[in-house]
Amino acid sequence: MSLALDPAAQDLLFREARTANAFTDEPVTDEQVQAIYDLVKYGPTAFNQTPLRITLVRSPEARERLVRHMAEGNRPKTAAAPLVAILSADNEFHEELPHLFPAMPQVKDLFFAERPVRENAATLNAALQAAYFIVGVRAAGLAAGPMTGFDFEGVRKEFLDDDHTPLMVLNIGRPGPDAWYPRSPRLEFDQVVTTV
Repeated sequence: MSLALDPAAQDLLFREARTANAFTDEPVTDEQVQAIYDLVKYGPTAFNQTPLRITLVRSPEARERLVRHMAEGNRPKTAAAPLVAILSADNEFHEELPHLFPAMPQVKDLFFAERPVRENAATLNAALQAAYFIVGVRAAGLAAGPMTGFDFEGVRKEFLDDDHTPLMVLNIGRPGPDAWYPRSPRLEFDQVVTTV
């Protein structure tokens, strides 16, 4: 059985897509970011909680502050990427649930009254949304360079607040020369899928 998605789109989104480590200096516009978000915002999350929050690091001063918190090997590419985004989980996402999940407005207090429960839900569901966002970046013809090599607490204090948990820093742009490391192997279908 073939996939419904055109083979060229399959390549763009998955087979040929790679994590970029170098970018050209072509800017990434707010319009591009909005188009990406408008595409991926429909990806499913539990109770439609949509806890992902995106902080675009655009000013040179903010970029410098962020680079200080990156692991040493991630600093040069974060300093040079056309756009950098901090993807975080909003641990107070439940405040939006009456609007986002009108079929069950009581879900806010029924399931998410306690902060530890919200934090677990926010981390899982924002990570799902972060993956959708990366695929959306690829759909825009751009490359993404997601990184978790940074001082999480430092980034939280510098750019977020106690209600947000950083998940990753994402470099975004058009891939530059030597942007890719060699492709690493993947597990095969029968190594991953079990039928019971």
